[in-house]
Amino acid sequence: MNNDILRFATAGSVDDGKSTLIGRLLYDSKSIFEDQLDAVERTSADRGEEQTNLALLTDGLRAEREQGITIDVAYRYFATPKRTFIIADTPGHIQYTRNMVTGASTSDLAIILVDARKGLQEQSRRHAFLTALLQVPHLVLAVNKMDLVDYSQERFEEIKAEFTNFASRLDVDDLTFVPLSALHGDNVVDRSENMPWYEGPSLLHHLENVHIASDRNLVDARFPVQYVIRPHKSDDPDLHDYRGYAGRLAGGVLKPGDEVTHLPSGLGSRVAKIMTADGEVAEAYSPMSVTLLLEDEIDISRGDMICRPNNAPKASQDIEAMVCWMTDTRKLTPRAKLIVKHTTRTAKVMVKDLRYRLDVNTLHRDEQADHLELNEIGRVRLRSTQPLFVDEYAKNRETGGFILIDEATNTTVGAGMVVQAD
Repeated sequence: MNNDILRFATAGSVDDGKSTLIGRLLYDSKSIFEDQLDAVERTSADRGEEQTNLALLTDGLRAEREQGITIDVAYRYFATPKRTFIIADTPGHIQYTRNMVTGASTSDLAIILVDARKGLQEQSRRHAFLTALLQVPHLVLAVNKMDLVDYSQERFEEIKAEFTNFASRLDVDDLTFVPLSALHGDNVVDRSENMPWYEGPSLLHHLENVHIASDRNLVDARFPVQYVIRPHKSDDPDLHDYRGYAGRLAGGVLKPGDEVTHLPSGLGSRVAKIMTADGEVAEAYSPMSVTLLLEDEIDISRGDMICRPNNAPKASQDIEAMVCWMTDTRKLTPRAKLIVKHTTRTAKVMVKDLRYRLDVNTLHRDEQADHLELNEIGRVRLRSTQPLFVDEYAKNRETGGFILIDEATNTTVGAGMVVQAD
């Protein structure tokens, strides 16, 4: 069932048509209610627009509708007979980089829109870099507003060649190009008659058929314990000594009888049962939420990790990571003290060193930088008060990602991706 859900994010420069594209997807796939459409039509008419502004379906904030831009991440859901979709419509403005990182961090695919008239912009390159940094497995470059360049194949090929050259410097595994017009629906849900030279699929057809089942790490078993279940029901012999460990698999596959190791103790056991809300199952795989029962009684609590004996994550207190700073109330500086939330484990950390600040437009590394401000990205070295069980982010996005929290306000101030652990 989880493989039938595709999470994707839209990104790109301001006014490239991200919200209009999503509105067109929702409208043409008949995934909006009549009252929603009526409200959008009324608003469009009140604003004196000649046709229905489908961008209003996703731009829900008053400020967004007034300015005609996306500010916060808007999530929308729709489904076709083949697949269910969760869309994150992310902002294009540079001051909302943190919002884009939030929306793309859990996505299986990213759509970067480019205005066919303007070509690649600074923000288009920035979002492409962030998509690669966040290890989003699939990338689609959607060349929008083809109707404004007379559906020119030559213009499409120019943009395609320019982006291909730029993407060669990034870690992009799967790259697809689609020319479209979100306003008129060309190549969005159905193939366009205006671009007979384009032989590829429509955008929705690609979204329905892109293969994501192998994107998740099903090799390295990782089970962060979220909660220990002890019913203590004395009149039920099955529940009297029941000790279950609830959580969501962050990687790999587990079956009853499998040998497992508990971290941090290093003690071993075997999986006795795997339970879900619907009863016992024969196997569990990422990202299923399950309860594990082990054959041996081990002192296990929230924040601990269950893995395979010869395939364990790195238990480390010293971590190097790429961090996106997400607050303007304080700066990230060496010696700063924060709280790290990694899988289900929470610990205090200190910033030991800021290696460099990265210019996401030029990919230049500023090794003289002594702080990170809002929306800036840099490589930092952290020291935690207790070991964290991490993998490199490129290997596992679940066990390689973390957030940083301000001790005083309890607000999220940064998001990090593990590069290496000592």
